[in-house]
Amino acid sequence: MTALELSSPVAVVGTGTMGQGIAQVALLAGHPVRLYDAVEGQAKAAAAAIGARLDRLVEKGRLTADERTAAGGRIAPVESLAELAGCGLVIEAILEQLPVKQSLFEELEKVVGEDCLLATNTSSLSVTAIAGTLEKPGRFVGLHFFNPAPLLPLVEVVSGFATDETAATRAYETARNWGKTPVRSADTPGFIVNRIARPFYAEALRLHEERVADPATIDAVLRESGGFKMGPFELTDLIGQDVNEAVTRSVWESFFQDPKFTPSLAQRRLVESRRLGRKSGQGWYAYGDDAPRAEPHTAAPAKAPESVALHGDLFPADALVDLIRTAGIRVGHGKGVPSSPGFIELPGGARLAPADGTAADAAAEPTIHFDLALDYRAATRIALAPSSRVDEQALREAIGLFQALGKKVSVIGHTPGMIVARTVWMLIDFALDAVGREVADAEDIDTAMRLGVNYPLGPIEWGRRLTAYRVAEALDLLNDEYPNGRYAPSQALRRQAVREEYS
Repeated sequence: MTALELSSPVAVVGTGTMGQGIAQVALLAGHPVRLYDAVEGQAKAAAAAIGARLDRLVEKGRLTADERTAAGGRIAPVESLAELAGCGLVIEAILEQLPVKQSLFEELEKVVGEDCLLATNTSSLSVTAIAGTLEKPGRFVGLHFFNPAPLLPLVEVVSGFATDETAATRAYETARNWGKTPVRSADTPGFIVNRIARPFYAEALRLHEERVADPATIDAVLRESGGFKMGPFELTDLIGQDVNEAVTRSVWESFFQDPKFTPSLAQRRLVESRRLGRKSGQGWYAYGDDAPRAEPHTAAPAKAPESVALHGDLFPADALVDLIRTAGIRVGHGKGVPSSPGFIELPGGARLAPADGTAADAAAEPTIHFDLALDYRAATRIALAPSSRVDEQALREAIGLFQALGKKVSVIGHTPGMIVARTVWMLIDFALDAVGREVADAEDIDTAMRLGVNYPLGPIEWGRRLTAYRVAEALDLLNDEYPNGRYAPSQALRRQAVREEYS
């Protein structure tokens, strides 16, 4: 089944921000576009708003005057659903309320032809449920665009339980014909992106609730060490705390309150206080011209040790050894049996070890854990978590060591898995679980997470780099520390770990 012919009209029902964006995408792809909104006058206003955006594209040189004129002639606001007869595709972008959507598509089914593709842009409701009242649910799909639709390339093409493969393929090819990057997803709560992204927010919120670090420090560590474009607190302020919390709660409830998806009480309190983020002027951070900028905790300068001793393998932080030598610090080798996992012995005898899923206090020796980095050479900040047995001198040695490598240092409370490592392990587990349950294939998952939420690396690829065996081992340790099932490795992760171990 090929993409929808450009001569075939596309209808968009619901002309808010998302509806207008989808209409603009279809319009510039070359389709005639019909706009409908239940609010009188809204469709005409939306057409005018789209026209104004096209004018700005001409001003910026991204659209020619002739293309603008042609596009303007293809858009038509309509006053009734009956005027959508003859459309080849109808995309709904109305209220996220199941009965309202079901009622709309029941009416549309009476109007459009049998070969018309029906699609919902829902981000949180079941595609199967929306189509559940239709006489012919096989032609019904999810086409989940990301906001702003004209700019963001990702589209999740979601097959409901009754969706025909031909319908899903036509929707996929149509999105690709519009210049988008489509990915296929089964109808699961959150689809790909909103399902797999939950730990990015949830782990940061939990760390904050445990008073391990403040929001600004957690955000800075995930950006400057983890390589994420934005930290979870600033990102949820941008999205809107009410929107993000509603998605989290919807996914949690849809998974029958699985502890892996548990919402945050701290975020709930933020929503209840109407501190919704940028749109309200206050969220985790304050906004406005006079609002003070929240700064992450950054350790004061400290003297680097002249030498350290390496014990065992620092995987995945082996690059640190060359960086330490390049900084002029001597690296000796520890005596005795190589340690696994390895550690760096500081002059005072304390151990500097990669985060491994245990709390630093669980170690027999004074231990300082350091966090995971996407790239230890490029990282500009590192987090350290000292155990209660680490004295001030040892901590200063560790701080000075990383500062000598050109890193800012944030000292946080000792906590299992720290910040980046804990977050990334969970993202990997969620992604492999989605592959194992055939929500989507590995390539589509990595594509979706890179394009949909701008992750620096797809979680499947990150898992390959860290190895499933080590990720499963770390989550088992975390599960021992928090024995409620939240961190229990998925069966898909365990199976992948076994395959790697015996390959």
